[in-house]
This record gives sequence, C-alpha cells and structure tokens, in this order.
Amino acid sequence: MMGHSHALSGAAVWLAVAPALVALPGVVSPELATLTGPILTPSELVAGAVVCAGAAMLPDLDHPNATIAQTFGPATWLLSKGVNAISGGHRHATHSLLFAVAAGLGTYFLSERYSVARDILVVLMIGLALRAVGIGVPGRTITSAVVNIVLTAALYLTFLMLGVTYSWIGFAIGIGCLVHVIGDCLTERGCPVLWPIKGRWLLPFDIGIKTGKTFEKQILGPALSILVLALLCLRLMPA
Repeated sequence: MMGHSHALSGAAVWLAVAPALVALPGVVSPELATLTGPILTPSELVAGAVVCAGAAMLPDLDHPNATIAQTFGPATWLLSKGVNAISGGHRHATHSLLFAVAAGLGTYFLSERYSVARDILVVLMIGLALRAVGIGVPGRTITSAVVNIVLTAALYLTFLMLGVTYSWIGFAIGIGCLVHVIGDCLTERGCPVLWPIKGRWLLPFDIGIKTGKTFEKQILGPALSILVLALLCLRLMPA
C-alpha cells in the first residue's frame, strides 16, 4: 500500500479501538486516573491517532529509497539504511507480527524509563505521519525535510501545551505496525507475517490490491479519509 493508505488506516484503527484499550485492567496510568471513566481526553485521542498513523509507516523504514525515508532528511535516511541492513531488506523482518509486538513492547518499556526516548519516538511518529499524508515539496528533498521539521515541532509543542500524556504510546505504535502488516497482506506481494519463518501471507487470498493503482488512489484513499473524519467526529462529540 501507499504511505497515505497506511497512515490513514493507522489513524482509523486507533480511533476505533483506543477507548476499549485504555479500559483494560492495568492500562489506566496515574496520569489518567483523574479522568471520569477510562476514556482518553480529546487531545490525547487526537495525539494517539497521529502517533498511530506514523507508526503505521514505521515498517517501511526498511526501504531507504522510499519517500518516507526522507522525512527528516539525512537523519531518517541513515536510520532507514540501518533498518534495511538489520531487517534483511524491504518487506522482511519489519513486516511481521514479531516486529509489531516488539515495537509496541519496546516502546512501552523505553517510555516508562526514559522520557527523552519517549519524546524522540513521538517526534518521529509525528514526522512520519505528516510525510505519509503528503506534507512536503515535490522534488525538493531538503525543503520537504525542513517543512516537516517545522510542522512536527509545532504539533509536538501543541500536544505539550495541551497536557498530553503518553502512557498509551506502546499500544499506539504496536497497533500502527500491525495495521501496516495487515494492509500489505492485502496487496499482491503479501508479507512474511510469521518471520523468521519463510513464506508470505495474503489476506484474503483473492484480493491482491495493486499498490498505487486506481483502486487505492480513487476508492480506498478517499474512503479511509472519510472514515477517519467520521470516527473523529464520533469520538469528540459530547456524550
């Protein structure tokens, strides 16, 4: 799938399942304990959608030639080169269930112990989400990176001023990565879901969506955009 399809899918799934996730025993942190019921604040719900949208792009950092690898210029390109080398190339280790679980759990433990690491992850996810939905200047890699950095910083500071807490960030990143894997399983190439076991999965087997073709651009993309907006309205509407 294309970047915007992954990002919108991540945002949609987060908006659909987030209220149920924070209702699980042990998930509500001290920061959320003052809330009435297990529902995230509106700003946290939106922040989660952005982070999950960015996480839905995280598996594609195994592709240094992808547009998403240029999000923050040389910084994300070098990160992508490293991910590519460690994971075995595009659509290998990072496109698996194991990676999604490891990303979610790793984020949780890092964010619990190191606030700096949590903040870096939040900034990266915001940047990936903005880049995925088309923020940038066509043909201008450095200019696009600068624009993305400025907008990412502005959005991060906005979340900071709104008092957003990130006790849910492990869930958001794990879900985003899983949504990416499922999305790519709908394409004609499939994914190595059970990596390191060989073999690619297609779900369901008879769809085989072709990446970047008419269906994705003219039907799937607009449908996902409408779904995200509808879920936002539903979640933010006063009870």
